[in-house]
Parts: sequence; structure tokens; C-alpha cells
Amino acid sequence: MVIHQFYDKGLAHGSYAIISQGKMAVIDPARDPQPYYDFSAEHGAQLVAVIETHPHADFVSSHLEIHQTTGATIYVSKLVGAAYPHQTFDEGDRIELGDVTLKSINTPGHSPDSICIIVEDDLGLQKAIFTGDTLFVGDVGRPDLRENVGNITAKKEELARQMYQSTRQKLMTLPEDVAVYPAHGPGSLCGKNMSPDLQSTIGRELRENYALQLMDELQFVKILTEDQPFIPRYFGFDVDLNKQGAATLEESIQAVPHINADELVAGVPVIDTRPKADFRHGHIRKSINLQNGEKFETWLGSIINPGEAFYLIADNEETLQVMIRKAAKIGYEGNIKGILLIPESNLQMSADFDRDYFKRNPGDYTIVDIRNAGEVKDTPIFANAINIPLPELRDRITEIPTDKPIIVHCAAGYRSAAGSSMIAAAIETAPVYDMGEEITEFVH
Repeated sequence: MVIHQFYDKGLAHGSYAIISQGKMAVIDPARDPQPYYDFSAEHGAQLVAVIETHPHADFVSSHLEIHQTTGATIYVSKLVGAAYPHQTFDEGDRIELGDVTLKSINTPGHSPDSICIIVEDDLGLQKAIFTGDTLFVGDVGRPDLRENVGNITAKKEELARQMYQSTRQKLMTLPEDVAVYPAHGPGSLCGKNMSPDLQSTIGRELRENYALQLMDELQFVKILTEDQPFIPRYFGFDVDLNKQGAATLEESIQAVPHINADELVAGVPVIDTRPKADFRHGHIRKSINLQNGEKFETWLGSIINPGEAFYLIADNEETLQVMIRKAAKIGYEGNIKGILLIPESNLQMSADFDRDYFKRNPGDYTIVDIRNAGEVKDTPIFANAINIPLPELRDRITEIPTDKPIIVHCAAGYRSAAGSSMIAAAIETAPVYDMGEEITEFVH
């Protein structure tokens, strides 16, 4: 038996291939199916099954494309209400894969339709479990993503109670040496306390995972429903898209048009993916500097609404193609009204932040802190700052006074580049400055 993890650091997403006697199953695949095809070819294995632990909120799965390309059967809980060809896979159902057996258990909690997949060897011994978004290393899945989307909706308190039962009755009763393979690692917004490790064992989680410690159901619900991270705008969209099945990746990417700067339509957001220094030196008026980085996909889907058109800019064709694929990971390639290289003329420069003057005269500025509320609470920096988290900024810019110059900061500089450009695009009656990495000098 071979178990291999494919890890996308940008979305903190882990998908898996399991091979036994020339047969291969893929679990929770990412949008691009090619790595799974390559792996099956490398091992001389036939891809016969693709399993979805639930309709994912944070990325688009290639399960339908894999089925259409290879004929592999899609397995998913009947509770999903899947609109694509599939075989239901619920409590007690089994898939024989070579000399191992994949057994489904229903584990509602993160979503009402979540399953986990137990791997049994030819002696019937339980060797591993693919836990999807139910159990992570050091955490469990958040329960507040299915209140308004999916085939079955449920309040977060109800799902938290179901998670309590799923962990206590299903997962914590497994042998301690069972290997745990979750769908996410640190940085994912599907949990709040994930370990840097990408796999574990049931025994380790029983000892170290806060959510698996001795507590009653009421305590568990309180702990699980408080202090969860923000929910990006695209999460509900991806749940529904995964329930339907996404279009073929390469065909979708090829449909994105190249345009020139003179074809830009006013009012459509322009996402400039270049490094902050290049953007500051010259950019298209009213564009937003969302830099190419590990979390580009998450921030794109936190700023741009599902179905909202936008333009995508880079400084070379190779980077443009990378950025389209990143947008496609969350199903946003269809939102791209056009892609273009940065033009050579008619560019606008950003205002330069004068650190020394600010230190002497902080009261001369309106300070906008675009960190999340929990970050501000844990690490306050400026007592007089206005806190508007970056995901909310486009909708709340009118709350920012314009009688003073505006300074924008986050925790380390990535978000402030996006936030300051967003504010500058909307407010032209006051200069807008990005504090950038220099914010670290003010953290005590």
C-alpha cells in the first residue's frame, strides 16, 4: 500500500492518493487533476476512485473532471445531494482497493454531510484514516460554514454538537496507532488552531488536541464556536460549485481573454499582482495591489465577490498564467474579464510614507488598522486607530474620515499593500500611505 500526500501551501490543502495492487483512489483532489494522473502513471496504477469527504468551501475540487477523463467513480455521502454522477458512500459502505478496504463513517460537525475514510488492511486491521475537515492535527473543523449554503444547512451550535458526538463516538474510539491524514494544515481558515505538522496519529491527537480533551458537550460547543477566523466571501460559492462539479480546468483557463489597457471598463476592479515596490512606482489608477504570494487565492476570494468581474495584471506572461491558475483554485477564473501586462504609460505613483514625521506627529494622521479583530485584541498597536479588517474594507471605506492624511497598516505588510491601494482608489480627497513592514517598529 502506498499513501501519498499532495500539499498546496497556498490554500493549506492536503489531498491524497492511495495505491494498492495497481489500483488508485484520490481523496479530496485539488482543482488541477494533472498531479494525480502523473502519480498514477509513475506507479503504473489505474485511477479507479475519487472520494470527496464533503463539499469543500475553500477550494474547488477536480472530482468531476477526473471522472470525465478517467472514468473513475466518484464516491460521496448521499447527504451532499450531489448533482454529478456518483456512488453514495456512507456509514458502513466499503470500497475494495487491491488488498485494502476503504470504509466510510459519517462524521457530521464541520458540515452535515462530512465523512471520514478508514483504511483497513487485508487482515481487517485499521491502519489509517482520511479525516477531511473533521479532524486536523491539533484541531477540528470549524462548524460555522454551512448555515446558509449546501444541500443541508445547520446552525453552528448544532454542528458543534454533532462534532462533539463524531469525535467522541467515532474518531476517539479508533486504535491509537491509526495514522491521521487531514485535508488541511496551518494557515487554513477551516480551523483555528492547526499544528504545523501535516499528519498525525489518533493517539497523538488524544493527548495533544484541545478539542479531544475531557469536557462536556456544552463546554465543547462554546470552545468550538468562539474565536473562529473570518469567512471569506467565496466560501459559500465553492460549496455550491463543488456540489455541482466544476468545469474542466484547462478549458476554463483558455477562455480567459487577453486585453489592452485601453479596453478596461471603469468600475470593474483591477487586481495588480506585482510586488509592492513595483506597484508603488507606477500602477493603473484605482487598481488594487494584491501581490502574488502564498495566500493570494484566499485574499482574492475575500475581497472580490463570487460572480464579480475583475481584471488581472502582471508584469510578464508567465506570471499571468500562474495567477489565472491561482484564481481557478477557488473557481474565480470565470470572473476574470481580462488579463493584461502592466502598460508603460499613464501610470500613477503611490504616496511615500514618512516614518520619521509620523513618529513625531502621529496625531496628524487617521490610522486604519486592517488586521482581523482578534489580532487587534491580542496585539493592540495604536490606541486611536480605526479597525476595519481587510475583507470588510471595500464595504466600509465610507467610515474612514478624510480630514487628515490616512495611514494603513496590518501585521507585516502584505495586507496593507492591498488595503492602502483599495482606500486610495476610493478616496481622492486625502493622501493614503502604506506603513508596510515598518509597522513592526511600533509593536511592543
